[in-house]
Amino acid sequence: MAIFISYIFLGLSLAAPIGPINAAQLDHGIKNGFLHSWMVGVGAMLADMVYMAAVYLGVVHFLEIPIVKSFLWLFGFFVLTYTGIECLVGAGKIDTRSGKYNREPVSKSFFSGFFMSLSNPLTILFWLGIFGSVLAKTVATYDTSQLLLYSIAIFTGILIWDFSMALLASTFRKFLTSKLLTWISIASGFSLVGFGIYFGYEAVQMLFFN
Repeated sequence: MAIFISYIFLGLSLAAPIGPINAAQLDHGIKNGFLHSWMVGVGAMLADMVYMAAVYLGVVHFLEIPIVKSFLWLFGFFVLTYTGIECLVGAGKIDTRSGKYNREPVSKSFFSGFFMSLSNPLTILFWLGIFGSVLAKTVATYDTSQLLLYSIAIFTGILIWDFSMALLASTFRKFLTSKLLTWISIASGFSLVGFGIYFGYEAVQMLFFN
């Protein structure tokens, strides 16, 4: 049981650091409410599942190829920069007085989280690096059923964090003024653009200076 709980904390440690997903969850929660914010997290978690499956299938070495790494950094740059700019453009449209959320499709929030996480090289580094090492150790120590159980524990941790972030972000909207919510949304947008620029810088470094 203690090992299961430790893997839940491993999932929390993946989701908790401030990054593009948390910034996007905050923005979607403020603008559109709990469900949209949570769907960003669920979409990101689905991308995590894709990379976990990749680790199980042993595609680690393919993703170590420089040109593939460069493509991932560039993809992350475009996704995050676009999402950040969209966030900034919509920042001034928040209105708490009406009590109504924007009519953005829930599916848009879901796919936003999915593609942000899928294109995030830091997520890839976690799953192929840290989780790859954990997986190797777990395979050597436990059988397949326990391996599946511990994988579920990791996603339980991620799910707990995503739910908490969505609840926090949607609650913010109820107690803060429109002006303050707009500034929070602007900060989230600049955060996403900042991550995008960092990813673009890494892509340029890899393509031209390595």
